[in-house]
Amino acid sequence: MTGPVAMPDRGRLPWRQRPVTWVAVGLARVLAEQPPGRIRWLLHQLRRGARPASLAEAQAARAAVVATSTLCAGEGCLARSIATTLLCRLRGTWPTWCTGVRTAPFAAHAWVEVAGAAVDEPYPAGYFRAVMAVPPPSPAQ
Repeated sequence: MTGPVAMPDRGRLPWRQRPVTWVAVGLARVLAEQPPGRIRWLLHQLRRGARPASLAEAQAARAAVVATSTLCAGEGCLARSIATTLLCRLRGTWPTWCTGVRTAPFAAHAWVEVAGAAVDEPYPAGYFRAVMAVPPPSPAQ
């Protein structure tokens, strides 16, 4: 959604971790084509029963997604953020999924956060203002 960003080192993913990551990336690619309200609704449903993701868990999920998908490693921030969130969910956790904008110059972006900090993003804190977020469920949920 934003301008060109340097392609991260994609690394290697062990074979045993690839199938579940492929599932998350495939679902994310389909979900990324949906209207924002539908994405938010579905993610709200999927987060039920998950515990909040730790920074290490979210970083591992994001690294797996980037290692598996060239779209997610490049300009596909929406698919990358959804895939990271879904992979965390498949592992029993949930980060905060966010989409947001900046105004000067205008740019949109999607990312995941843990404890209010963006996970492995090349932008400084506060660079984007979240417009939509799906946080982990509260203990009462």
